[in-house]
Amino acid sequence: MPTTDNQGSSSPFHSFGRTIWSIRREQVHSVEGHHDSSAEELELESFQRQIADHFNALSAVADDELLSIAWIQKLLYAFVCCQEEFRAILLKDKALVSKPPLDRFVAEFFERSLKALDMFNATCDGIEKIRLWQKHLEIVQCALDSHKRTISEGQSRRARKALMDLALTMLDEKDSGSVFSQRNRSFGRHNTSKDHHHRLPGHSRSLSWSVSRSWSAAKQLQSIANSLAPPRGNDIAATNGLVVPVFAMSSLLLFVLWTLVAAIPCQDRGLNVHFSILRQFSWGVPLLSLHERITEESKKRERRNSNGLLYEIYLIDKCARQLTDLLDVAQFPLPEEQKIELEHGIQELTLVCEVLKNELDPLERQLREVFRSIMNMRTEGLEFLVSGSE
Repeated sequence: MPTTDNQGSSSPFHSFGRTIWSIRREQVHSVEGHHDSSAEELELESFQRQIADHFNALSAVADDELLSIAWIQKLLYAFVCCQEEFRAILLKDKALVSKPPLDRFVAEFFERSLKALDMFNATCDGIEKIRLWQKHLEIVQCALDSHKRTISEGQSRRARKALMDLALTMLDEKDSGSVFSQRNRSFGRHNTSKDHHHRLPGHSRSLSWSVSRSWSAAKQLQSIANSLAPPRGNDIAATNGLVVPVFAMSSLLLFVLWTLVAAIPCQDRGLNVHFSILRQFSWGVPLLSLHERITEESKKRERRNSNGLLYEIYLIDKCARQLTDLLDVAQFPLPEEQKIELEHGIQELTLVCEVLKNELDPLERQLREVFRSIMNMRTEGLEFLVSGSE
């Protein structure tokens, strides 16, 4: 998955050998407007610093926090904060936004925003799939609750059935959700061929119809990334520097969507998207750092064939495998050593269930709020683009 440092001669900025703001200053010929121009430059630089601050904080987390539900919520919050600031910049410069060449860059951003809405719908579908897994885990938790009664062979059979159902459901999602995953019986020894023979032809594995069966997250990401490139010096000068925040927000949008696809199950996942981000931007370094960390996470053996890189999905898989292995060799009545191991596994499972119970609903609400904020900003922006061109 390539990233772009652009430190060689091919960089659009390299041939200038100057900062993007020095290019703009040299193009300002009006002495009367110099004070306002400097104020605008400070505003645009402040916007880029805000992005850098948010993503520096996001990139400073430990590995077991990265891609957790709580971290995804912080990412979405950072995106909304940056989008609100970006909206204020566009509203302040409505006259310039509606004129060439900036109108073209802004229109392309709103086109990407429209494509992003499908991505948020698909992500909400993915959360529904995680909820289904959660129900299987809760059955296991209830069956193996040693506080209510001594674990018997009957409770063990019930828990094993729930674990098998969970394994089948997650394997089914791996087959449908990823363009790069292979069939991986991660929970061990269960033969799923009979279940697949009984699947109806053409049956959609998706739990929601908010995206069509032919829709592809990988293709949608690629279409958003297409033609997204750092602005050139003449575009910066011609737009009084406003093309830079447009590029910044387009890059943030693409990164947030790419991260959601990486973390949460969705239809036809794929992460091979090219990021054209320059380290010369103050926000470029933390964004590229996060991109590299998430890419490395996807290459780990235990995560390569996962339904998603969300940390809680890793915990679901880990707990389910451990409990399956323990129950496969359990003898009843349970010896003390097996009883202790099983109780430890149940404790870990209980913690995972608590996290899912407490954090999935807030995450889904936040995704829907971000969806609405993108839609509202796009509607508002298109209105002043149209009115300015009349």
